[in-house]
Amino acid sequence: MTGGEISRLARGTLLPGFSGSTVPRWLRDELEQGLGGVTVFALNGNVPSPEGLAGLTAEMRKSGDPFVTIDEEGGDVTRLGGHLTGSPYPGNAALGAVDDPELTRRVYRSLGAELAEVGVNLNFAPSVDVNTAADNPVIGTRSFGPDAALVARHAAAAVAGTQEAGVAACAKHFPGHGATVEDSHLGVPIVDADLALLDRRELVPFRAAIEAGTRAVMTGHLNLPQITHGVPATLSPEAITGLLRERLGHQGVIVTDALDMRGASGAIGIPEASVRALIAGADLLCLGPHEHADTVRATFAAIDEAVRTGRLAPERLADAAERTRRLKEWLAGHGAARVDRAAGLDAARRALRVSGALPGWDGSPLVVGLASTGNIAVGPTPWGLAPWASDAVHAAGTVEEAPGLLERAKGRGLVIVLRDAHRHSGQRALTTALLTARPDAVVVEMGLPVWRPEAAVHLATYGAAQANAQAAAELLGLAGPGGAGA
Repeated sequence: MTGGEISRLARGTLLPGFSGSTVPRWLRDELEQGLGGVTVFALNGNVPSPEGLAGLTAEMRKSGDPFVTIDEEGGDVTRLGGHLTGSPYPGNAALGAVDDPELTRRVYRSLGAELAEVGVNLNFAPSVDVNTAADNPVIGTRSFGPDAALVARHAAAAVAGTQEAGVAACAKHFPGHGATVEDSHLGVPIVDADLALLDRRELVPFRAAIEAGTRAVMTGHLNLPQITHGVPATLSPEAITGLLRERLGHQGVIVTDALDMRGASGAIGIPEASVRALIAGADLLCLGPHEHADTVRATFAAIDEAVRTGRLAPERLADAAERTRRLKEWLAGHGAARVDRAAGLDAARRALRVSGALPGWDGSPLVVGLASTGNIAVGPTPWGLAPWASDAVHAAGTVEEAPGLLERAKGRGLVIVLRDAHRHSGQRALTTALLTARPDAVVVEMGLPVWRPEAAVHLATYGAAQANAQAAAELLGLAGPGGAGA
């Protein structure tokens, strides 16, 4: 194999990010030399609008045949315009609460159709993690639920729906991020499970996704001491080749989660993490949102050096290239589906769960939204019921705010909007104080409904997407069907 062939194969594994809504010169040059593709990020300004993204992807394809990848899960993790308004599709927790796999398939088919329209051909979804840790800081509503069998049937449906739209699905985060209490953006979470436990819990949805034909699987930066012996799964041959390829039989593409995350590269840097991931069996390397031309050059040099010194076999690069070639061949043979946004609102409405009897208000209630820190994967996506309440109040979540809020709510109903209150002591304390004085208030939980105040009327949406919020607003009488104010 010549040096030029190795160089092209090495470039073909890389998925960098870039800044702005136009194709930079360095990216054009790399695409012409065989760059594998790009990952578009809303935070980089790559998605000014769906129309803007469509123009951007078309421009990129004048210089090559790249994979254009994105993190578009629907729900709380949304990039395709939803980062500005909230997603029109509820996330996995709501779909799991409904537990209608055909509806999940319908939602993901429509989501895939929207991605296909703007030129995205590989979606880093669905998340098929079994969320068994209630305090999980990074998965939460991104999971279909805590039951492996439920997650498995919806994983298969999500894969099928996405790929019916001509977009490749990518089940994540292998071998399962649901039992962790640490964010892999910030460290290396531990999954303390032996192979027997993995087989009956974490691996069940991945098997279902693979049997449903998922074209790709994404690795997570997870330490499984009994399997990977302290090495993150992304860099572990035991996880990628042993578990995913050999035990589960996945023959499609394997993509790494973003290698800028501390769980992968914090101690060794992105170029070295890239080499180790390739050695372990990965085919495509997601570098991260801020890893542009300099990182591409440094990573390419590290891969080239690893081949020259014998650490990385050229055959491993050729194997990755063959898998990505087959994926592009599959993409070329699949057409698009019809966008069906009604599926999103239908799912959000069916996911609502009410405990207690909703009051009949004389006039509009005061809506109080309590502050909630998101996680890095979710990002600064808008949420809450303020769009349906003209005088909605935002509270920081301290008990000291209670008297002022109660004064403002005199003579009218009160709606308290939370998000993952089980993870925010301030939300719980302020809610308890408000309910002590106003037991007639309605509590709306827009995250996971783990914490529920006693005796209060409680509405769980299982997500904070725009669709979830609209469905809740309709039920509370803040909006008529279709979103208009009541």
